[in-house]
Amino acid sequence: MATKLEKPLKREISIKGEAFVVTLAPEGFKLVGKGRRKGLEIAWADLVSGEAALARALSASITGDLHLEAAARNVGHKPARPRRRAR
Repeated sequence: MATKLEKPLKREISIKGEAFVVTLAPEGFKLVGKGRRKGLEIAWADLVSGEAALARALSASITGDLHLEAAARNVGHKPARPRRRAR
């Protein structure tokens, strides 16, 4: 039997060498660049109904790009700036 998801669960992942945080919550999931607040957020109901895939395909057809930063630009978010290197 699987454990019921009752509160948000955060995990760090690496995609193409960049760090991201995935948050699984009862309402849906969110993918955000590490150290950022804004990112991609999808409700479980939208994912199950296919609306999330439709919105993603529309976004990709408009921009011609499937990257996280391009998707963020399409929903009014600024792309992540490169971090400054410590000396």
